[in-house]
Amino acid sequence: MKFFRLFVLASFYLFFSCNAGAQDGPALYQQHCAQCHGADLNGGNATSLVDGIWQFGAEDGYIYRNVKFGISHLGMPSYEKTLNDTEIGAILKYIRGSEKNAGAERPSIVKELETMDYFMNVEVFADKLEIPWAIDFIDASTALITERPGRLRVVKNGVLQKEAVRNTPEVLHEGQGGLLDVAVDPDYSQNGWIYVAYSHALSNVEGAERPPAMTRIVRGKIRDNAWVDQQVLFEAPHETYRTTRHHYGCRIVFDPWGYLYFAIGERGTDIHAQDLARPNGKVHRIYKDGTVPTDNPWFDAENSMPTLYSLGNRNIQGMAIHPETGQLWATEHGPMGGDELNLIEAGKNYGWPVITYGLNYNGSIVSEYTRKPGYEQPVYYWKPSTAVCGLDFYRGDLFKKWKNKLLVGALKYEEVSLLDIEGDRVMHEEVIVKGQGRVRDVSTGPDGAIYVVLNKPDAVIRLTPKLD
Repeated sequence: MKFFRLFVLASFYLFFSCNAGAQDGPALYQQHCAQCHGADLNGGNATSLVDGIWQFGAEDGYIYRNVKFGISHLGMPSYEKTLNDTEIGAILKYIRGSEKNAGAERPSIVKELETMDYFMNVEVFADKLEIPWAIDFIDASTALITERPGRLRVVKNGVLQKEAVRNTPEVLHEGQGGLLDVAVDPDYSQNGWIYVAYSHALSNVEGAERPPAMTRIVRGKIRDNAWVDQQVLFEAPHETYRTTRHHYGCRIVFDPWGYLYFAIGERGTDIHAQDLARPNGKVHRIYKDGTVPTDNPWFDAENSMPTLYSLGNRNIQGMAIHPETGQLWATEHGPMGGDELNLIEAGKNYGWPVITYGLNYNGSIVSEYTRKPGYEQPVYYWKPSTAVCGLDFYRGDLFKKWKNKLLVGALKYEEVSLLDIEGDRVMHEEVIVKGQGRVRDVSTGPDGAIYVVLNKPDAVIRLTPKLD
């Protein structure tokens, strides 16, 4: 948490407040950047910096880190030893000013995409949303979309309904918190249950500067466009709530045997991911009614939470069940570098923060170890990190060549990757969507189309194969 705060403060200072050295931005750019990106910033050996397209993160913090630490696998060197923070800030200020003067605008959503196997049609399924976070489907004609500020939206027969579902749970919409995942019960046609995850705040806590919060899981039903019959399935002990406002997780998935899995991020306190008495930094397993399976790995362990299924998970924002094996797969955010794809198994420790392939955001070392006995290795990891988010195995019939392949979203890199999985190995990765927006969620619809939830723009797009 200390490093996160320091980085945020340093970034704010450098990018928005610091004028020292700003007059040297053009000269520094010409000296260090122009050879690749062009003297006029319009590109050359590397991409243009004034066309509104940022392949490796559009936000100031991402660009700053890309300059400072490089993108080595693409040949972009690190300038950590060449430029100080003020000089990098001056270059960034010059780039942003040039981008504005060039009238750069973010490209609109494309209508077609090309992959190795298919040409795809792209259509806007829903737009004019506010920070959409997740999508799931009641049936072939009805979709549910969460908006992080706290609204549950309904798309009926391809039309986004004007009124959000009334009386949904009150959420703490601060930082990364708010209304997060939504999941429709596999037996919805018989029971009508819908599950949501959100940041739940405690009120009237004596001595607290701001209310502590934690991820909470509830289920309810929608009747006459209102949330009714709510049941709380998981609420952590209140003494474990945190005043931080990031790394809540959270995804909800169901396996074929009736278990419900959800994940909670470490909430900014790394070592809590190794503490069995705390909910954060873990995967949890319960039944759909909230009762706890007695064969959970730490059900009877002293000073542990009975719902725990795995530990050492930094911040999972993608979970999916393999359609054939029923195995639980998850993607989790590393720090700077070290995003992971993990096969989650009962009682396993996935290492955070004891082992990691990433660094703190200021470049300092989290751990000197990438592997240690007793800690699981990721099946696959991304370095540099793409900010993996949203996960689903393709289960439809429209893209037959992609059956049971894994769809992985990424916020920072604004992409959807397709991973070919064999057993517990990734055989191949292909980027099938790029630069359409920050990918928050990806899901197979009942119609076999692929639905991608985007932030910036706040929309959902629908992908289908282009017919010959």
